Amino acid sequence: MADYPVTPGVRLLRSRKIPFIGHLYPFEEHGGTHHAAEVLKVSEHEVVKTLVMETESKKPILVLMHGDCEVSTRQLARLMGVKHITPCEVEVAQKHTGYQVGGISPFGTRRQMPVYAESSLFQLSRIYINGGKRGFLVEIDPNNLREVLNVTEVEVALQASP
Repeated sequence: MADYPVTPGVRLLRSRKIPFIGHLYPFEEHGGTHHAAEVLKVSEHEVVKTLVMETESKKPILVLMHGDCEVSTRQLARLMGVKHITPCEVEVAQKHTGYQVGGISPFGTRRQMPVYAESSLFQLSRIYINGGKRGFLVEIDPNNLREVLNVTEVEVALQASP
């Protein structure tokens, strides 16, 4: 048996027969994708952050983005046909997902939400995305995201400032 937590996300991946490799690492508060990439010795571009955002009408959405990029909320709002999009407050994000911030997985969330993924994620051979617990990433083929999530591909990446 694998030596990693069995989260709602792991249960969903297993139920859909999605192959993945679990990676545990020492979680560091505010370490983000940079810390995870450093510990796992992978490119931060392959580490995907799951962001919980909301429209001006408080409709929650998930955004999957490269760890070394930021989201152009202006461009995403334009694509969605809404006025603006902002990150959710910590408590709101946790309520929608059922996961603790720092451990939010797009898989097995408490509430079904639209998922917007940066299209260039699908050009990678593998990605590392949160498995539903702080300090736990799952390595999967990005194309498997489409099998598990109702993904809308977008191009809203901005290079993160150093």
